[in-house]
Amino acid sequence: MNETKNRLIKAGRYMLSNRLAWGTSGNISARLDKDRMLITASGTFMGELAEDDFVEFDIVAGTAKGTRKASKETPMHTGIYKTREDAGAILHSSPFYTTLFSCSNEPIYSEMFIETMYYLENIAYVDYCHPGTKELGEAIAEQTSYANVIMMRNHGVVVFDDNVDEAMMRLETLEMACRMILQAKASGVQLVRIPDQVVRSFLEESKYKPRKAMKGRLPE
Repeated sequence: MNETKNRLIKAGRYMLSNRLAWGTSGNISARLDKDRMLITASGTFMGELAEDDFVEFDIVAGTAKGTRKASKETPMHTGIYKTREDAGAILHSSPFYTTLFSCSNEPIYSEMFIETMYYLENIAYVDYCHPGTKELGEAIAEQTSYANVIMMRNHGVVVFDDNVDEAMMRLETLEMACRMILQAKASGVQLVRIPDQVVRSFLEESKYKPRKAMKGRLPE
């Protein structure tokens, strides 16, 4: 468990120092085993996490160990872990450019460069729900069959993957893509998107990374 805590502490510091999170606006977790996760406690600062800032939480029973209160976004995390057995780590935050896109109808393109083709292949969206509610947790869980990146309208984003490092790559790639798209529009730069057939070839034949197996594909 100490190793998992150390990874999450390092992740929180990285997120804050690289403007992927701010203040107490985010929460992160990692799976300990099939039924348990470690999640940040309520009110913790992402860049100042310590070993006692985490709560061990039973995903199935919905109970916590210890005296600290788990993050109010715990329903979001448990919903993902219950639905996706391959999920090993979850990051929820509100980076500036990503959140800007979550507050707009601007599309986020994946056909730009290697990392966007892989990490942003599927981006799901859920309508605004109040933070920490059962409704938000259920809405997120419903989309986990189709994507590892879920944009929450007027809120931020939640990403998940096999481990903390891969989840961080998804988050950082998303924020970079949003920043590129916005700055290109503002500067009058025309972004050239990679053709669909090349994207398919990359995902299916390049062996960059194993493509995530989804239960279904997002509607066009």
